[in-house]
Amino acid sequence: MKHFIKSVIKRLVFIIPVLLISISLSAQDIDAYENAKKEIEQTFGTFLSMFDAIPAHALPGAWDNFKQLQSSENVIPPKYRELMQLSVAAQIPCVYCVYYHIAVAKAFGATDEEIKEAVAHGAQTRQWSMVLQGNQIEFEDFKSEVNAALKYMSEQSGN
Repeated sequence: MKHFIKSVIKRLVFIIPVLLISISLSAQDIDAYENAKKEIEQTFGTFLSMFDAIPAHALPGAWDNFKQLQSSENVIPPKYRELMQLSVAAQIPCVYCVYYHIAVAKAFGATDEEIKEAVAHGAQTRQWSMVLQGNQIEFEDFKSEVNAALKYMSEQSGN
C-alpha cells in the first residue's frame, strides 16, 4: 500500500505543475486573443469573419503573420503585392480571395487593366506549368535552355 501511495504522490508532483502551467497559458491565450481581436477591429472597423474562422488559440499568430505580410516595411509595394495575390487567388480558385484582392488592389490604386493583366499572367503561368508538368519536361534541361536563352537575349540587347 505504501508503494501505491508513493507512486500516486510522485505522479501528483508531476501533474500539478503541468496543470498550473496549462491554466497560466490558457489565461495568456485569452489575453493574446482579445488583444488580436481588438487590433483587428481597430484596423478594419469590424472583426472580419475570416479571422473569426481561425481557432481562438491560433488567432494571435495568424494576425501577426497577416500584419507582417501587409507591413509598410515590405519591399514589394502594396498594389503589386495585391495583384500577385489576386493572380494566385484566381488560380486556386477562391472567390473570397479574388474579391478581397481586387478590392484591396483597387484601394491601392490598381486599374481595371492592371487587374486583367495580373489575372492573365496567372493564367499564362498555369498554362505553361500544365504543359511542362504534363509532358514531364526534364527540369535540368529546362533550366539549361532558359539560361542559354537569357544569355542570348542579353547579348542581343547589348546588356
